Amino acid sequence: MKKQYQYSQLRAMMAIASASLRSIFRSPSAVIFSFLFPIIFILVFGFLSSTTPVIRVTFDPASKTDNGLYRQLLEKKNLKIVTQPLLISRQELDKGHITAILNIKAVNPAAFPKYAIEITTSTAATDKIGLLQSIIQQSITELDLVDFPGRPTYAFMDKKVLPGREYRTIDFILPGQLGFSLLSAGVFGVAFIFFSLRQTLVLKRFYATPIRRNYIVFGEGLGRIAFQMITAVVILSIGHFAFKFTLVNGMVTFIELLILSLVGLIVFMGFGFIVSGLATSESTIPPFANLVTLPQFLLAGTFFPVENFPAWLQPLCRILPLTHLNQAMRNVAFEGAHLNDCLPQLQYLLIWGIVVYGVAIKVFKWE
Repeated sequence: MKKQYQYSQLRAMMAIASASLRSIFRSPSAVIFSFLFPIIFILVFGFLSSTTPVIRVTFDPASKTDNGLYRQLLEKKNLKIVTQPLLISRQELDKGHITAILNIKAVNPAAFPKYAIEITTSTAATDKIGLLQSIIQQSITELDLVDFPGRPTYAFMDKKVLPGREYRTIDFILPGQLGFSLLSAGVFGVAFIFFSLRQTLVLKRFYATPIRRNYIVFGEGLGRIAFQMITAVVILSIGHFAFKFTLVNGMVTFIELLILSLVGLIVFMGFGFIVSGLATSESTIPPFANLVTLPQFLLAGTFFPVENFPAWLQPLCRILPLTHLNQAMRNVAFEGAHLNDCLPQLQYLLIWGIVVYGVAIKVFKWE
């Protein structure tokens, strides 16, 4: 008696995934947008140093504040005064997140110089300390010329340098660029491919075969995920080996960044499913997709810290899922955090994922 052939859902799904991955690599636009554009951004920001004039500093709690120098420094627009506990300031100083801790000390109230300003900086802030010293010296000179012309200087500087890790521009830029690459691929890639499969009736033909619907979607999704994870490996490798992008714990950090990339990509693909279901023609996909990607590109801390935006805009920035993915990747890459330390960001992405896929199930179309 002839043995009845048993249809393998798993084998069919893997065949779809393999075919989808091959089709992606055969698409010049997919390769260019996923590989070339992120690499160009990395090259540009890798060779350019930070040009922002804003310098973050904090004052020691023991610093004197009832003097002209303190008031002069508060008025400097390119100084951002951060108020926080001294212990946190020292930790941020070690990582280059702030340029210096300032402490204005009274020297001799009856003579000049009246004050000494102690500048505690670290080797992690060597690119900004020169500009900070110039700003402080300018403030002292202004006091000397306006209030005390011809007299000895009002104050003098005393610098103390502590060891610290160098925080390069690439350490901020690369996680943001990788996150945006995942967002673009998840939204545009999924939206176009599933709309095309629906328009060409490929999905309908798949549905006529014994394979179940969810395996069709999973197969196509696996192909997209495999391609983007290869892209993530390339981006991280170029950043690390060509521009010394910081991987604090080496291979462990590298793997954790890939896991975060996978989580972010899965969430972003949900937006792509929604766009493919809402689009009525291929020309309507970019407007819908840009509604999702453009605000996050501009506001999610891709190229500039969220703190640089106006205070009224920052709550909106912190709602976006890309903001939390970028923050988690930066914490893992440079701060030395692990995935369990990123639970707040992961929980936020999980909430977004539940909401997005709930909507995607409602609007997804097969025909």
